[in-house]
Amino acid sequence: MTYQPATISNDLTTLPQLPGWVTSARAETLETVAFRLGAALTVLDQLVSDPRHGVPVRLLANRLALSAATATSKLEGRLAREADIRDAYHLTPPGEARGPDGDLLAFWRAAGRLRSGGVGAIADLVGAEFASFVGVWLDAGMKRSRTDGPLVGCVAVLRAVLEVDDRAERVACLFSDVVLARTLNWKFVLPVSAQHLTKTALRELTAEREGAELAVQVRILECIQETIQLATDVARRATALRSVAPKLRAKGSDAAVDLFLTEDAVAPSSMLSPRIRGTNIPMTDRAARRFCDRLVELGVAQELTGRPTFRFYGIAP
Repeated sequence: MTYQPATISNDLTTLPQLPGWVTSARAETLETVAFRLGAALTVLDQLVSDPRHGVPVRLLANRLALSAATATSKLEGRLAREADIRDAYHLTPPGEARGPDGDLLAFWRAAGRLRSGGVGAIADLVGAEFASFVGVWLDAGMKRSRTDGPLVGCVAVLRAVLEVDDRAERVACLFSDVVLARTLNWKFVLPVSAQHLTKTALRELTAEREGAELAVQVRILECIQETIQLATDVARRATALRSVAPKLRAKGSDAAVDLFLTEDAVAPSSMLSPRIRGTNIPMTDRAARRFCDRLVELGVAQELTGRPTFRFYGIAP
C-alpha cells in the first residue's frame, strides 16, 4: 500500500477494465454470479496489486472507509450522512470523544490499515466482546471460500457473525472483507462488502430464507464492481495531480501532494499546518490555504464542504 511513483505508467488506457457483460442486467443465478465475480475480481486484483496502474491504494481504502461507515450507519439505524461522519472524525480535536459517527469512521479507517493475516489486530479492532470468535469466524469463511468460491465465503462469515449478535453488522462486514482479502492473497484489507447491504437482506440471510444467500451475493458483487470504478477514478485523478506537481513551488509541496494521495479529505488548517501530517516539514496556515486553492485552480482538487470555514479538500473528479 505504498506510493511508488517510479513505477507508475501515465498511460491510463492500460488500466484493466470490466467487460460489458459483467455489468449488464440479467436474471441472476448462483452460477452466473460466480462467473461474473471471477471477471470482476481479476480486474480489481490487477488494479490494486500492480503499482504500475497508479492506483493510490491508501486513498482508495480511505474513500471506501467513508462509504462503509455511511452504509453501516444505516444498518445500525443511525442514518448519518457522509458529510456528518467525515466532520465527526476529522474535526474532533485529538484526545476528545468523536461520538458514534466519528468512531464508526475510525473503525473502517482502521480496517483499511489491517494486514489481512493479522488475527491479533483484527481481534483488537472488534474488541473483547468478539475477540474469542475471530479464529472461528475466519476459519468458517475461508473454508467455504476455498470449496465454493469467495462470495460464498463472504456470505458464510456474514451469517456466522450475525448468528452470534444480529446487531454486529459492522463486524460482520469487516470479516467479509477480510475473507475476500485473504482469498485474493492481498496483504491489506479493503472495506468493500458493506456498501449495498441492507438490514432486510441480512435479516433474511440469518433466517435462511429462500433466495437470501443469492441476494446478498449479488449485493457484494455490485460493491466489487463499484470498487473497480472507484479505483479507476482515483487512478485517473492521482495521475492528474502528479502531472501538475512540478508546477507547485510551495515549500513542502511534494509531501503535501503525497498527503492528497493518501487522504480522501485534507484539512489545510490541521493536516498541512503547522506541519504537514506525517512529516516534520513546516507550513503556515496561510501557505496551506494557498496551496489548496492552487490545486483547485489547476483543476486537480476540489473543496468538499461548501463552507467558508473548516474546509476539506480532496482530489478532483
